[in-house]
Amino acid sequence: MTSSHEQQLSRLQQKVWDGSIPLEIRLSSAECRTFDESDAYLIQVPRISYLPLLLPRIYAFFRSYLIEPDACAAHDGWFSYEDVPLKWHYPLGLLYDLYAGAEPANAEVEGEGDNGNSETSEPDTLPWKLVVHFTDWPSEQLVKLDSEGKQLLDAFRNSVKEAGFIRHSTGKVVMGLGYEDSTQIWRAVEEHDLSLFNPVHAKLLNPPGLSLKNIPIRLYLPSTAAPTQLSAPSPSPGPASPAPNPNPIEEEPPAAGTLRVFQSLVPPSLPSGGSRSQPHTLGTALNTLLPTLFPSRRSPLLALPVLHGAVVPLSANLEELARAVAYADGFLHVAVKMMG
Repeated sequence: MTSSHEQQLSRLQQKVWDGSIPLEIRLSSAECRTFDESDAYLIQVPRISYLPLLLPRIYAFFRSYLIEPDACAAHDGWFSYEDVPLKWHYPLGLLYDLYAGAEPANAEVEGEGDNGNSETSEPDTLPWKLVVHFTDWPSEQLVKLDSEGKQLLDAFRNSVKEAGFIRHSTGKVVMGLGYEDSTQIWRAVEEHDLSLFNPVHAKLLNPPGLSLKNIPIRLYLPSTAAPTQLSAPSPSPGPASPAPNPNPIEEEPPAAGTLRVFQSLVPPSLPSGGSRSQPHTLGTALNTLLPTLFPSRRSPLLALPVLHGAVVPLSANLEELARAVAYADGFLHVAVKMMG
């Protein structure tokens, strides 16, 4: 990999970390002591961040509006969009792409035809209007948070561990991180500091004596999307994911209005009988994992892969995507948008 190409990937990573979403958050009307709705809490939040990190300041803002402020605490808070509880262990950028992102027909992560703007133009959905609740926790959809933030931290660490296991077929790399590094990678997310993140990220990507085995990738699509040939659902859809299955798995049972989440082991190169193997592109991976939705490896015909608010060209090198534009937990979280 040439120095100029490495610099290009570094710039792309910086653009991803610079990405943010403006939020307009209001208190649930059922919990508001005034007849009219509460004032809105307005904030610009990094795409790679997580909603529970906002709860202490949001609780402080809305406390005077609550009917029973002493009956709840900050960690009792949960968010919804159009009456759908939002999974707090998903990064904010992924949640927005899944539930509110406008059809990003022309935007691309730097590739052919890129105009330098990796964000889509979404005037109708920004700021993203969310509702915060501090009562009636939706226990059937969300795991309860705790007052010390351990649930969120554990969910993130479990995802980092799973991504590491997928990459190198061993958990030794992540488990071998020292306490300082393990703490630093989460602090990088909390403080939105790429300079804190990259030293630990480099250790996870390039451990001595180990080669890259697979690319950590998850695909998210509406339950109404065309079915594919997949194995039985995983029995544990919570934040702590099980060890990866070599066959495609569906992490959540399909139901009306819900998401379907798929992942599989995808090597960095295509199987080849010759002396030189070809690198996997996003198109070849999607054609393998979801052939019904991506019958072509080169052109999107039925669906679009969206990552960080932009359509990714199917020609994009999958390994380079994993190194430059994966979320902080190490996964490529790709939202599949149906065309038309």
